[in-house]
Amino acid sequence: MPYVTVVGEEGMFEVEEGKKLVLALEDNGIQILHRCGGKAKCTSCRVEILEGEYQDLTNIEKDAFAQKGIEDHLRLSCQIRIEGDLTVRPIMTVESSGLEPGPRPTE
Repeated sequence: MPYVTVVGEEGMFEVEEGKKLVLALEDNGIQILHRCGGKAKCTSCRVEILEGEYQDLTNIEKDAFAQKGIEDHLRLSCQIRIEGDLTVRPIMTVESSGLEPGPRPTE
């Protein structure tokens, strides 16, 4: 099974292949902010991928980033499925934003 390393939270955990990154983070105690339930609308679950295996930026992400003027080197954790080891840095967390997360994203 792949491992996810979280920079800034000093966490590393094993994750089943195919799981959404946002759920892997949340299930392992990383309070990643997510407001729209995993629909790539709010862009609050942004992460920086520092190392590892992942799919290219999706058109959904490209459109969401363009609408909000967000840098394209970031990714939405609700749109990434774990395929191999990853090292990520969350951009917004519940603690850093002072906001409550939205509904749990679906598998």
